[in-house]
Amino acid sequence: MKRRIINIDEEKCNGCGLCVTACHEGALQIIDGKARLVSESYCDGLGDCLPECPMGAITLEERETTPYDEEAVKRRLAKNTTNTEESVDCPSEGLQSQLAQWPCQLKLVPVNAPYFNNARLLIAADCSAFAYPNIHQRFMRNRITLIGCPKLDAVDYSEKLTEILKQNEIKKITVLKMEVPCCNGLVHAVKKALSNSKKIIPWDIITISANGRIVNE
Repeated sequence: MKRRIINIDEEKCNGCGLCVTACHEGALQIIDGKARLVSESYCDGLGDCLPECPMGAITLEERETTPYDEEAVKRRLAKNTTNTEESVDCPSEGLQSQLAQWPCQLKLVPVNAPYFNNARLLIAADCSAFAYPNIHQRFMRNRITLIGCPKLDAVDYSEKLTEILKQNEIKKITVLKMEVPCCNGLVHAVKKALSNSKKIIPWDIITISANGRIVNE
């Protein structure tokens, strides 16, 4: 059948993985450093991944392909959820840390560190790493990770974040927080820093539940 489906320009793709996170059908995966369509039947053709791609590597085209298989998508997502639950007890051999810099505590990082230039920031609540087992591959990959707890750290994160945004060219900010009220402090700090820096930087919020589920993204 002829329908709309995404097309990925591998020359433009930098393997950042933002499209993988944006795809609610699980149709995309990073393979050999590039975004790949796992199966054409998993792609619904709505293009939720398009605005997330910083390289403009993804486009929509109309062509002959297999029909969108909603039931297959449901089975795949259910299987992925089961695998994520089981992976908590699995050995970590073969898994690689995606932490790109040290230190990673928000209150410790220097505001003019060279790794901030042209970086995508992940500003994560401390607890998110323990609640979501696949945080390295799903969220930290190709990002500079800053962690903190607005309830325990006696600092105003917005001041340091403002200086980081002012002194560096930041491409995007992702806030990874838990589904608890105190984590909203991270969101408020980012909003205040964006306002104070007077820069327009795309940003989003991803919320994790206490049992490790992604509540919204």
